[in-house]
Amino acid sequence: MAESQFVYVSYIRTTPEKLWEALIAPEFTRKYWCETWQDCEWKVGASWSIMTPDGRAADSGEVLEFDPHTRLSVSWQNHLFADLEAEGFSRLTYELEAVGDSVKLTLTHVMDRPESKLVRNVSMGWPAIISSLKSMIETGESLESTRRWPEGV
Repeated sequence: MAESQFVYVSYIRTTPEKLWEALIAPEFTRKYWCETWQDCEWKVGASWSIMTPDGRAADSGEVLEFDPHTRLSVSWQNHLFADLEAEGFSRLTYELEAVGDSVKLTLTHVMDRPESKLVRNVSMGWPAIISSLKSMIETGESLESTRRWPEGV
């Protein structure tokens, strides 16, 4: 079956340990990912959700791979929009690789269906979120545009 795929690579001046923590710890994600946090036990097979500031599960799935400081993969289904939810589950994978004084972060978001609306939508959001994460880690400040949950969503 044809698939839809989005890949984004960023180099962040940090350590794999610090980047890993920023990717999964609620006190960090709230700062750069629109006030959201991930509700998860962080082990393979655990349920996983992205929670909105008002307590709704925006997206959910389960942890598929969990290799601290190296690789994290989750299944992902959107719950905010009926047409995206109807597409079913996609897969998000973060890969971290130390490169000199930086970490190469490769984000891959895949769905086993051609021309996925979900993958098209996340491909517009991920660059801003990862850029904000990079700014937060390197300067202490996230991007203003990713600090608040969008109105009406």
